[in-house]
Amino acid sequence: MAKKQFKAESKQLLNLMINSIYTHREIFLREIISNASDAIDKLHYKSITEADIPVSREDFRIDVRIDSENGCVVVSDNGIGMTKEDMDANLGVIAHSGSLDFKKEVESDDVDIIGQFGVGFYSSFLVSDKVTVRSKAYGDDQAWEWTSSGSDGYTVKECEKESWGTDVIMHIRPDDENEKYSSYLDEYTLEDLVKKYSDYVRWPIHMQLEKGSMEETGETDEDGNPKREWVTRVEDTVVNSMVPIWQRRKDEVSDEDCMKFYREKFRDYEDPVSVIRVNAEGSVTYRAMLFIPKVAPYNFYSRDFEPGLQLYSAGVMIMDKCKDLLPECFRFVKGIVDSPDLSLNISREMLQHDRQLNMIKSNLEKKIKAELLRLMEEEPETYGEFYRNFGRQLKYGIVEDYGMKAELLKDLIMFHSYEKDEPITLKSYVESMHEGQEKIYFATAESVTRAKQLPQTEQVRDKGYDILCLTEDVDEFVTRTLREYEGKEFCDVSGNDLGLETEEEMKNSEEREEAEKDTLDFIKDILGDKVSSVKLSRKLKTHAVCLTSEGDVSLEMEKYFSSIPGEQSEMVKAKRVLEINPDHPAYSALKDAIGREGGRAESMDRIRYGQAVLIAGMPMDDVLDLSEDIFKLF
Repeated sequence: MAKKQFKAESKQLLNLMINSIYTHREIFLREIISNASDAIDKLHYKSITEADIPVSREDFRIDVRIDSENGCVVVSDNGIGMTKEDMDANLGVIAHSGSLDFKKEVESDDVDIIGQFGVGFYSSFLVSDKVTVRSKAYGDDQAWEWTSSGSDGYTVKECEKESWGTDVIMHIRPDDENEKYSSYLDEYTLEDLVKKYSDYVRWPIHMQLEKGSMEETGETDEDGNPKREWVTRVEDTVVNSMVPIWQRRKDEVSDEDCMKFYREKFRDYEDPVSVIRVNAEGSVTYRAMLFIPKVAPYNFYSRDFEPGLQLYSAGVMIMDKCKDLLPECFRFVKGIVDSPDLSLNISREMLQHDRQLNMIKSNLEKKIKAELLRLMEEEPETYGEFYRNFGRQLKYGIVEDYGMKAELLKDLIMFHSYEKDEPITLKSYVESMHEGQEKIYFATAESVTRAKQLPQTEQVRDKGYDILCLTEDVDEFVTRTLREYEGKEFCDVSGNDLGLETEEEMKNSEEREEAEKDTLDFIKDILGDKVSSVKLSRKLKTHAVCLTSEGDVSLEMEKYFSSIPGEQSEMVKAKRVLEINPDHPAYSALKDAIGREGGRAESMDRIRYGQAVLIAGMPMDDVLDLSEDIFKLF
């Protein structure tokens, strides 16, 4: 029999596809099963549109089996089948999709054909050195056999086949040093691949699987108890779920069903805090089932964590981790999106970035935020538990990409309230602000306890205003990115002007500072370039001294950057300001020492600065010098 050649263009495409298009060899089974599903869809459509076709929906099936003797994997269906002309058109011309032609022809929403490009069948050559297709078209008497070993061409001849449908027989390649092809001749490997990629194909996928159980032998032991032995049998088993949970109506699926699905699908021992179900129709059609986890995976804040939603099209898994369906700020969300409208590339392993994809992403973003706001308002304890695990991610989301997601996330973040001694939202803070309060005050430290101990908080607390305690590295960057909330500017209590003085009070402070200029200059001369300036404090009430900063870099930012390895960290330094309480007895003692004992006054200045550094939580470079200055005072 004369061997037919692929067209020159097709031959080049076949070589390219086998070697380049697909990145995972295991998807061959997904593609062949998808073709079988399409074939059944075609016959099923004919059976419901033409009265003289006596085929019942319950009769349709796909079979996957292993021919161990011949080293083959066989996928069979009882769908529409192919004539000799169909084989030439669909298998002899690469990138011609008979399924796509059929979909265009019927123009019906009842037909959800998977195939689009006409190349999926050839993925069989990723694992096979020879592929044989035996097929009989429904209503024909003659069956045909198509055989090819790859780009060298193919043959078509008559063959015997009892019933209509198609058998795809893939002779698996021998193992080589790079690939163990024989693994595909293991029934459990194939079962796993079916469940991974084709679990929700609408037609039942059957396999002959070995099952074992303990059974009575009919004999008894010496005590009269029936004997049992382990018996194995090969059973015909449907290995796919067919109808996915997210495709069912809400009244058909309970919350417990969703929770069980989540635990099994995503291997989490904890129930999620919330389930989001989406059924969208219109300019883009899709269904989604999203889960907000309760507990963060151990590697969530590491580079090893892979975010993304599972992407399905017509029940076939396209991607296990599709990052493009979620913004980075919601990377903790797990779930599934199923849409027939997404533009896939030729291998169906990747998405084309298009308008539909962006619309789904934007819609899911809004749904997730709405659900988190609902939890915050209706189930605050549940939200608090979620926030302890993922709140930092929301804050990272605000500062990333120059604050592009700041508007989306600002209502979801929380900080610890000095006054209420619990985490609160920015909205809650603003709603509780006193009359006349114009700023949102915050104190930054490594813990809430340390933040409350900062002397700089005294002036704000004396006014009765609440203070947000910022304890995470990212917190101050969040305030800098947001700048304000509901028209209220963020204000660091360790910054310069807190905006709490009247014009008269400011004038009195300036006059007093001018009067104390000689003392302040003395202190500055002793400390040198350790500080950029020394001034009388308007913040302090009971404490003697505190360290603040001026300019764009705060003390906490300096601490953060100094913790990062590398020479660059040494370049980020705050301009330190030593603030002194002129009403504290220590200030009077200093002035008295300046007039009588210059050396003692110098020690007192250095001690004063050292205390301010320690209170601020900054590292001390000269601890021994500080200790010696203290002992000089005795």
